[in-house]
Amino acid sequence: MSYRKKYDTGVIHGRFQVLHNDHIKYLLSGWELCEQLVIGITNPDPVLTREENSDLNRSAGHSNPLTYYERFIILRDVLCEQGLSLKDFSIVPFPVNIPELYQNYVPMDAVFFLSIYDNWGRTKLQRFKDLGLKIHILRDVPPEHKGLSSTDIREFMRAKKPWENSVPEAAKKLYLKWNIPERIIKMAEEK
Repeated sequence: MSYRKKYDTGVIHGRFQVLHNDHIKYLLSGWELCEQLVIGITNPDPVLTREENSDLNRSAGHSNPLTYYERFIILRDVLCEQGLSLKDFSIVPFPVNIPELYQNYVPMDAVFFLSIYDNWGRTKLQRFKDLGLKIHILRDVPPEHKGLSSTDIREFMRAKKPWENSVPEAAKKLYLKWNIPERIIKMAEEK
């Protein structure tokens, strides 16, 4: 008897600046519900990034130290490390700030997974509702129950505090290989 998941295709998204252990829980909770997971990387490049009144820090350069390509490779390697195969998921750019472009990047008939912690989450929920998208809320908790954030990890790296146990092993290897902690320190100094 084969197990059938709740949805055929799900879309999940994030900046993943930098990917950490709670991102993996988020991604896997979406994957457990669908046959095919489409992972949208938001703020894929400066042209497809807009300021958001509900979270002005999201578009700041120092909050986006990794390139789209780097995040693609990290996501791919970490999800494979978690036991998923390349046929289980796709990774695409996702300009979350520009709803009129969604149809160019993700299947609009998929279910859109969302976690809500703050005003930004509520802004996205309303945006998805306005587009008539099918929505599945994975988590709706106040910010103090969110857990890890990429800001936390970047702050640990900036302050030269231990961060390595807060990220998946495959991500840690790439962060070190690409000198991401040093890049984050340099970006903070230039800010």
